[in-house]
Order: sequence, then C-alpha cells, then structure tokens
Amino acid sequence: MKRILILLFSLCYSLSSFSQDSWIIKADKIDPSNYYGITVANGMIGIVSSPEPFKVKDVVLAGAYDLYGRGRVSNFLRSFNLLDMYLEVDGKRLDANSVSNFKQQLDMHHAAFTTSFDYGDKASISYTYYALRQLPYTVLMNMSITAKKDITITAASVMQAPDALRDVENYYNEIDRPHVTISLLTSQAKSPTGKLLMCASNSFLFDEPHGSEPKVIHEMWDNNMHLMKFYKTIKTGTTYNYSVAGSSITSAQDPDPLNEAERLTIFAKLEGKKRLMEFHNRAWDSLWTSDIVIEGDPQSQQDVHSMLYHLYAFTRAGTGYSLSPMGLSGLGYNGHVFWDADVWMFPALLVLHPELAKTMVEYRFNRLEEAKHNAFSHGYKGAMFPWESAESGVEETPVWALSGPFEHHITADVAIAAWNYFCVTQDTAWLRREGWPILSATADFWASRVERNGPHHYDINNVVAADEWAENVDNDAFTNAAAIANMRYAINAAKILGLQWNIDWQNVADNIPILKMSNGITMEHAQYKGEGIKQADVNLLAYPLKMITDTTQIREDLEYYSTRVPNEGTPAMTQGIFALLYSRLGDGEKAYHWFKEAYEPNLNPPFRVIAETKGGTNPYFATGAGGILQSVLMGFGGLDITSKGITQIKTTLPKQWKSLTLKGIGVDKKTYIRK
Repeated sequence: MKRILILLFSLCYSLSSFSQDSWIIKADKIDPSNYYGITVANGMIGIVSSPEPFKVKDVVLAGAYDLYGRGRVSNFLRSFNLLDMYLEVDGKRLDANSVSNFKQQLDMHHAAFTTSFDYGDKASISYTYYALRQLPYTVLMNMSITAKKDITITAASVMQAPDALRDVENYYNEIDRPHVTISLLTSQAKSPTGKLLMCASNSFLFDEPHGSEPKVIHEMWDNNMHLMKFYKTIKTGTTYNYSVAGSSITSAQDPDPLNEAERLTIFAKLEGKKRLMEFHNRAWDSLWTSDIVIEGDPQSQQDVHSMLYHLYAFTRAGTGYSLSPMGLSGLGYNGHVFWDADVWMFPALLVLHPELAKTMVEYRFNRLEEAKHNAFSHGYKGAMFPWESAESGVEETPVWALSGPFEHHITADVAIAAWNYFCVTQDTAWLRREGWPILSATADFWASRVERNGPHHYDINNVVAADEWAENVDNDAFTNAAAIANMRYAINAAKILGLQWNIDWQNVADNIPILKMSNGITMEHAQYKGEGIKQADVNLLAYPLKMITDTTQIREDLEYYSTRVPNEGTPAMTQGIFALLYSRLGDGEKAYHWFKEAYEPNLNPPFRVIAETKGGTNPYFATGAGGILQSVLMGFGGLDITSKGITQIKTTLPKQWKSLTLKGIGVDKKTYIRK
C-alpha cells in the first residue's frame, strides 16, 4: 500500500511538473478583493493589471517625478491611462458582474498580458496588451470579439487625467489621407507643481481596408475626461478584431511632449499591428538569449523566469535611468533609487545584460556633481551619494527618515557597482571616462569621512547600518568593509589607467576596523548586543565584498546571523544572501531552504508577485528579485566577478535541481552549466 501511495505521489508530481509552464503565469480563479496586479513594461512605461474588464490599475512612466504631498520630496507620477476602455454589447456595458469565465495570464517570453471572458450567450472576448519593447513610450492593445449570436458593439477608448495632475487640456484630431484616416485622442496636463508637462495620445487600429473601417466618434465628458468610440455589428460565429495604440511622454523626456505624443502614436498607427508585434517579439527574444534554465523544479523555473522578466521589463538600455525598489509596478518608495539598485538588482543584470546594467551606472555618473555638493554640505570631501535619489541626484529622503543624512554606505555601493561594471566589460575607455571619476571621488569621501582616533585606528562613526534597524551606530561592519573596498578598487583603477592616486586611500583602507565579538563572530557594529536584524549586514562581507574569505568564519557568521532575522518585517534579499553563501559552502539543502524562504512567503495572488516582506502587500519588489537571482547566478551557478572578468567557482546545487544552465552570460554571451 505504501509503495502504491509513493507511486501515485510521484505520478501526480510528474503530471504537475509537466503541466507547469515556465513562461506562462495563469490566473484562472480571480478574487478581486485579493488581487495584486502584475506589470507589463518596456523599461520606460509600466502598465499594472486590474481584475476589472478593460481596466488597468496604473500607468507609470520612468523619469516623471514631481513634488506633491508625500513627504515633501519628489514622487513618481501616474501617467494618463492609455488603455482605459469600455465595451457595450447591444447597448449594455460590460463589467465584472456581467461576465463569466474571467481569466488572465502573462506570457513572460513576449511580455504580453491577456484577459479573456464570456458575456452570457452573446460573445466571447479577449484582449492582450503590450508595452512595446521597441518603442519606449508606446503601448498596444489587441481586442478580439467572437459573436455567439448577432450583436452590435460600442467600443470606446477613454482618456482620463490622474487626480494629481492639473490644467488638463483635451484634443481630438482627424488626419485624412488617401490611404488612411487617423483619429487621435490626445490630452495634456501639468504635474502638481507645474514642473512637467505630461501628454498622451492614442488611436484605433482597424483591420478593415481604408474606407471600410468604422466611423470614429469623439465625446467630451468633462475637463478631465474624453473618449472616442465606434459601433460595429458582428454576425453570429464571426470574430471581430481591432486595436488601440497609444503613446505617453513628458517634458522630462522631450521638449515638445504634446506633439511628440501624437507623432509617436501616428508612427505606431502607420507601422500597423503586424509590424508592431513582430518588432516587439523580436526585442524580447533578444533579451531572453540571456536566461536561467533549471531542470527538475518547474515551479522554481517559472518563479526565476518571473524575477528575470521583471528586471528586464523595468530596465532599458540608453535611458540613463536606474531602478527603484518597485521598478515600474507603481508608486512604491516614490520611485526613488536606493542601494537596492546598485547592490541588489545591478549585479544580476550586469552578468546577464551588461548593456542594461550600464544605464544604471550612467545614472550615478550623471549625478556625480550633485553628490560632490552633498559631501561639501556635510563637511566632507569628494562625492557623497544620497540615500534616496530621483531625477536631479540631490537627497530625496523624507526628513523623518534618519537614513538620508546617515546611511553612508550608499556611496561605496555606487563605487563598487562602477568597479564591477569595468570588471565584467573590461572597458578601459569607460573606466577612464566614467568609472574613475566615480571611484576617485568616492574614495576621497571615505578618506575625509573616517575619524582618525590614534595610530592604525580609523573609525566610521554615527551611521545608519545596512541593517537599518541599527541607527546612529559606530563602525558598522558593512559600511566599514564597503568603504575599504571602495578605496582599494579606486587604487586598482588608477593602476590600470596609469594615473596617480591619493596615497592616503591605502592608509585609510588598511586602518578601518572590522569588529569581532568575544565568540569570534563578526560584530555587526560597535553597539551590537545580539538583537534581531532587519537584513543582511555582516554576511555581505563574504559576498559581494569578499572581505571575509575564510570558510569557517563565513559559516559561523552565517549560522549566527541567520537566527537573528525575525519572521516579519525583513526584506526578501536577506534570505537570498543566505542561500548564496550556503551554496558556496557546499550545503545545497540549506541553500535551497533559504532560496525558497526568500520569496515564497512573500508571494501574492494571483500571479505570484513578490512583496518586500512576508505577508507584505506592496509588490512588485524588484530588489528582492535581484537578490534571489544572485543566489541562483552567483550561488548555485557559481558565477564570480573578478578583476579579469567573470569566472565560475565551485558551488553546490540543491537535490531538487538536476541541472542549472546559465545562458548568454557577460559580454561574450557564454554558457555555464552546473549539474
């Protein structure tokens, strides 16, 4: 009997494994009261899903910040909702209460979000939307309506300004040419302080030949909303298709955003649905040439694809933007840039797509002068990067948070990311042009930041630790070790470039203490008494800093601090670091435990989107995804970033995985296999 049960369990597991799609996340049973949207994005514009038919929760545009109400600092702004629709069938408007068999799914391979449902005995309806990868400011929605009996539809595209915007102006234009008629629904509005002009425009795309397409009608409802619509009769058993393409852009990206929004929409209209889809799919195919393939654990494979998908979706080469903790999934953390970008998301992107990672270090380089002014204001030399950064590069931390003036490790985090970019790319021209200015200015900061309390004893006092529950402490382990690494990397860069460096950097780096407790465990900070920690601090000295290399010390520190992390209130990447280190120590079982512990308790329905903490409700936490991906790439996969490039070290896979293949790694797009 026991043998039969084991065989049945194995069969069920095999069937489950077989049915688990590594690219498609399906939501067949949706509870609107317990629904956390998933984001379709192209690195510039993010669209967050909704459980309501023809609605989306948010449209977020990267780089669009203004001051309004929340902490007296700049915030991400909601953009115009380009995909707000309605559909009437025989004069009755469809809503969540009138449809059945409501399903949604995300195709991660081509960043396509599909909703489908039935409307009684009259029609089956589906629509799919995309943030077009090849067109940074443009989205596309494809609608399909299959009539179960003769019906007449009224299909509308609604343009409504978000509440925070002001001075809304609405426009409707029709451009007639012998080969095409273009109907443009356009709006513009000012951001809350008037700093930005935000603009959006969209148009219908019809499959009918020119002259046979439906007539488009414009309606103005009020100052904040207008729409365009058309009527169509659909015969029983036939399917009618149409699309909406739209563009959103602000004066932060273009000096003439109103006209540019319309030009971009016209471009999409005249490209046509087929070409738009072809180039979008091709762009995503190119991204997925760098992939992580797990054999033997289908759910982990799908989850890792989801993490990769989100980092790819939130990033775009050539923008000069970096990533906020929530990417383009909403307004979380005001869209600001923290160490989350440089320490947690950047390394995974760096080994998979250096061109995507490059835009993140360019973001910091472009704000180096503001960092120098920040150092000057605090009485230091060199460059002191802000804990929270947005458009300008000045400090954007709300004044009630102590991390703004005191979480100084961010300066070293920025420098270490710059050094790692050089290590992976070996681009000495970039190192001279952008890397060296960052590395040298941040090294100067630390040489001025230390307190020289006697020979060979240079303290870094009064900081907020990487473990942010430790405020205004002395000699934080991660801060001190990161400062040492910063100065040593600056010296290495100078040697490579044949430049002179400040000899005090070496002196300071050699005399900053890393404290230990009486039991030999690395001490988190001078005031540490064994209390619980919010997130990894000491353990980061083993990875990514490589400051502690003795495996006995790494294990002892790991076993001590992994018991100091409570079950609530701690971010996902901490357990990711535990997983990474245990894999490097050869303990695949513990590594797999922490890998799963890092994110499974943080998942929200119906798309398994990651929140920041266990039971959290603020997805999507891209920082956590970055940390967990590092546990796969640099932990289980053994990738290691060295001064000579990417190498592979010995690590241990969990028994649940038959093999791990890392594809398209580094500038040479190498493949690494671990079994």
